[in-house]
Amino acid sequence: MTKLKGNFKGRLDLRKKFIFTCDPETARDYDDALSLETDRKGNRILGVHIADVSYYVKPGSDLDRRAYSKATSVYYVDHVDPMLPESLSNDLCSLVPGIDRLAFSVFMTFDKEGKMIKRSFAKSIINSKARFTYEEVMGMIGGGGGRGKKELKTIRAISDLAQQLRAKRFQLGALDLETPEPQVLLDEYGCMTGIITRPYDESHQMIEECMVAANEAVATELWTHGIKILARLHEPPEEEKLLMLRAELRGLGVKMGNITSPKVFSQFLKSIKSHPLYGTISVMILRSMKKAVYDSRTIGHFGLAKKYYAHFTSPIRRYPDLTLHRQLADYLEGRNPKRPPKLLATWATHCSEKEVEAQEAERESVEEKKYEFLSDQLASRQLIEYDGIISKCTPFGCFVELPDLAISGLVHVSLLSRKFVRYNEYDGTLSAAGGGNWKMGDRLKVKVTNVDFRTRRIDLVPIYDIIHSKHHRRY
Repeated sequence: MTKLKGNFKGRLDLRKKFIFTCDPETARDYDDALSLETDRKGNRILGVHIADVSYYVKPGSDLDRRAYSKATSVYYVDHVDPMLPESLSNDLCSLVPGIDRLAFSVFMTFDKEGKMIKRSFAKSIINSKARFTYEEVMGMIGGGGGRGKKELKTIRAISDLAQQLRAKRFQLGALDLETPEPQVLLDEYGCMTGIITRPYDESHQMIEECMVAANEAVATELWTHGIKILARLHEPPEEEKLLMLRAELRGLGVKMGNITSPKVFSQFLKSIKSHPLYGTISVMILRSMKKAVYDSRTIGHFGLAKKYYAHFTSPIRRYPDLTLHRQLADYLEGRNPKRPPKLLATWATHCSEKEVEAQEAERESVEEKKYEFLSDQLASRQLIEYDGIISKCTPFGCFVELPDLAISGLVHVSLLSRKFVRYNEYDGTLSAAGGGNWKMGDRLKVKVTNVDFRTRRIDLVPIYDIIHSKHHRRY
């Protein structure tokens, strides 16, 4: 790792403070760190320290032009296409333990009720004292030892604060749609061997809430002082989409009620957490939501229940964060932090478009590995049985989600029954003459019979001889 060189007077020196990072086991760069102290009144001062990328990437430089062109890092299954060179992302801007690093620090003071009563910002120099994984932090939150008393006390106190902030967000109507994230496992040759589900537990929630708080603090400070920025805009869903969602959920026997109010919507999401088809339902709800975008004219985040919100905490991998760092620095140092409206609008459109491109590339990368995995199974004649859930019925068959692979395929209508199968348009179900019904949410054991990555098609066949439900016998 490269050591810092130069004179960094004028920066807030935090090198003696207990500051730590928390990332996945496989992380290669560490661009955010946390600290916690208390003031004389017992208020908690949360410190969020972000790698000071703007120190190295100057406006108009070759590095800046490259970063803007990419606008975001792309995370493929087996490699990363970084927005910035690895000499920065994995070295000079990586907050590794025991090495001095430049940071942009956000300090937020919270009272006993979890209300932010003060915020401040500073260019700093830090020296991380520990690099924790999510698993290690979860162990400490859960009462495990293995660390010093100061480390345990700090992490548990930050976790308590995070849970308090999380509860307050949901009280205000934030949407709780977080689900465990599937992760593709690869062997030494880059071939998929399976999928595991990464938990979304208190350790992940701790980091998320701290980052959300920092993003909100910066956005609030600048926007309320008349400084337009690249806001992270998430607008409420359209009424038409909610009506369609209501009809789809009615087919699952789920009643939504009046969810035009964010608070009521939030309560509805909480009520379905224990539903056996929660995974399917949450995907349906997400599809009815508007996508978050970058915008320079309007601000507000419906999903997070935030009036002011922008991205600040990942300048290594997102260009909008880098622009916010520069504007905040200009604001603090007495320079003009405002940018021409047309320039901001151009940035917003470009970054939103590149984000969509990156998401599509990442999704295709994951799908390709899954299709290769299934193709290899077919080639080796290993017809593995999968537990599936019907996600949609159509006149030509039903689409079945395979939770073990986080993918879906089609069971053709001709394979459901020996008798004629009718599609019932009024409720979106399938039924066979003389008996046999299939609807969204029904469970079905299946095997994969054909895979075509070019057309994104997976053909499935139901396995009725091991299903005991009378609704699913092949008549």
